Amino acid sequence: MGAEQSKASSHYDEKRSAAVAEMTSAATSSSRISQQQLSKSLAKLSLDKEQIEKIHASYAPISSDSLERYSKDFWDDNKNRLALNAVVGNDPTNVLVNRSEAIKANHVFNVKIDVEGKITNQRSSGRCWLFAGTNVLRLAVIEKFKLDDDFELSQSYLFFYDKLEKANWFLENMIDLADKDVNDRVVQYLLSSPVGDGGQWDMFVSIVQKYGVVPKSVYPETYSSSNSRRLNWLVTVKLREFAVQIREHLAEQDASEASVRLLKEQMMQEIYRIMVISLGEPPSTFDWEIHDKNGKYIGIKNLTPTKFFKDIVKYPIADTMSLINDPRNKYNALYTVDRLGNVVGGQPIRYVNTAVETMKTLAINTLKSGKPVWFGCDVGQFSNNPLAVMNTKIYDYALAFNTEFGMSKKERLLYGESLMTHAMMFSGVDLDDAGKPIRWRVENSWGDSTGDKGFWIMTDEWFSEFVYQVVLEKSYVPRKLVSLLDTEPTVLPAYDPMGALASPK
Repeated sequence: MGAEQSKASSHYDEKRSAAVAEMTSAATSSSRISQQQLSKSLAKLSLDKEQIEKIHASYAPISSDSLERYSKDFWDDNKNRLALNAVVGNDPTNVLVNRSEAIKANHVFNVKIDVEGKITNQRSSGRCWLFAGTNVLRLAVIEKFKLDDDFELSQSYLFFYDKLEKANWFLENMIDLADKDVNDRVVQYLLSSPVGDGGQWDMFVSIVQKYGVVPKSVYPETYSSSNSRRLNWLVTVKLREFAVQIREHLAEQDASEASVRLLKEQMMQEIYRIMVISLGEPPSTFDWEIHDKNGKYIGIKNLTPTKFFKDIVKYPIADTMSLINDPRNKYNALYTVDRLGNVVGGQPIRYVNTAVETMKTLAINTLKSGKPVWFGCDVGQFSNNPLAVMNTKIYDYALAFNTEFGMSKKERLLYGESLMTHAMMFSGVDLDDAGKPIRWRVENSWGDSTGDKGFWIMTDEWFSEFVYQVVLEKSYVPRKLVSLLDTEPTVLPAYDPMGALASPK
């Protein structure tokens, strides 16, 4: 019996080795194995019923035979030995930079906005969306008052009120969801990050419209704005504690609407105290004093943040809209994300889904008019920080690991491989003779030590694969897309990748 079992296993291993070899060969030539190839390869593993029964119990685990074969296949290829020696003691992204792609990182663009600000630095925080937003807003002020390019609007000011509003938003959601089991997926998702640093363009609009903006000189950075982790921990712990209290209070039979509102107000007072101690209290009025780049004094007295935005910044923020490229869902349709926001009663999250080529064309037209473009992307994919480039070909993984990446943009979204993680601003684009984009100029908020004094380069192929959102003034968007804002949106779940930019960083 033992000899028969050994013979069956040997017969099976021979067939399996041949099948695996064919599948490996197919995978080498293409990162995808077609259903036909897979069926053909698996057919070679066919055994009679008795043989299958004998080996079935040991099929799922990794067998010692498999390990031996893996090892032999590895050491039989001398290129694997070279790759091992090169990679084992280094970060692969330092070893595998594709030189032919790296030398293409040319910071020359034939379309560029007239005024650019100096690169900003969000430091150890997830405030990219606020930095990208204020970078857009400040350009008109720099141009109008002929200021130096290092003028900034206060990101900390907006950060304060965003954090405060998110706390209120969270508590309102906890009240609304109090009848749900605490293990409900949406409840758990909201509990996972009540006041993360991230945000969306419509959340930026809500904060600016309600609270206005101030110059950075009026409300500068603090330790906790530049290093937000500890503040986030403190506020998050308190909000989760408050969630317990709200649910317990509403579980009482005599709990009234008035009583839970009073309880929430007491909670918000405590959050406000934490915020002021950490960031300072934002000004209600201020004087703005500055010298222009020629040394001329500018002084405007008794401003409020909302007046400064309305009279000085004058950006048409209410006339902007978000376009997304989400190939999972129908194009030319409106979408929102469940329970995503910051200001209760503020601007709802609204995305018009469209083809990526449409997004590119409209972004190019906006840049040609001299205006910047706020955008959201998955920045960690095929990006090189020292070179300040985003390029799908910047790393030669295939050369070292003999494997390629074949997921589509749709598949990456569906299977958790990609989502929006970072917001930045386009300030230029380089077009070929046919008017097609080659590369994009990106104003990041990671300091000026890399790239062109902090400006990055994005290849057009990278845009296609990993840019998910652009924000444009409605006047640059076709009427048929603008009109979709008046339709009923499809509601994506709270944990959808299209809401991930508002997740913690």
